[in-house]
Amino acid sequence: MDWIKINDTTFSYKDMGVRFFLLIGTEYALLIDSGMKTENAKELAAQVTSQPVKLFNTHADPDHIAGNGAFDEVMMNPAELVNYPKPHTSQNILPVYDGDIIDIGNRPLKAIALPGHTPGSTALLDINSGMLFSGDPVQDGKIFMFGPLRDLSAYILSLKRLLTFSGEITGIYPCHGTCPVSMEIIPKLLEGAERIERGEAASKPIEFFGNKAAAYDIGTAVLLCDE
Repeated sequence: MDWIKINDTTFSYKDMGVRFFLLIGTEYALLIDSGMKTENAKELAAQVTSQPVKLFNTHADPDHIAGNGAFDEVMMNPAELVNYPKPHTSQNILPVYDGDIIDIGNRPLKAIALPGHTPGSTALLDINSGMLFSGDPVQDGKIFMFGPLRDLSAYILSLKRLLTFSGEITGIYPCHGTCPVSMEIIPKLLEGAERIERGEAASKPIEFFGNKAAAYDIGTAVLLCDE
């Protein structure tokens, strides 16, 4: 698998069913997540850029942190630490809070907290281009909302808040499903999630990685929720 060029300073890498991203600034490059099985994500980034490489995690589900062990420090929302098994005890966590700006060099990235899928799920908005790197909450694939740490009500509120950024977002770049997707997906996800919360949506029982869940096909995506 090779890097996919989105533009001259933005690349994606598909690792089985999940993708991660590499953003290049004038000071350093930023990996957004580090893959499902790709423990050498940091080395792979060196194929694209000679800049120093740092890491930001949208969240800490296992399919997003395979390459984290190669980093001495990781940027993430501190609310996600309940979901993050440090690969080594000396790894330093650099806290990124909602509204913080990560400037990788003439390329400011705004952190937008999107709790619900996980407590610390956080997207990055490339302010100059309007590209939103959303992690898992906004996509047209399967969105995990079952098991510990998931909260459908918080997810609904996150989608509502994300709509307030509609004038700033030109495209959404998720870690799963189609990439990119447009802002039009957000009200559809919101409407479907609200139907589930009200008990108005039909589901099918499924087993996923040994866990039983209820699959709600809301048309735009499938939300996997607790039974």
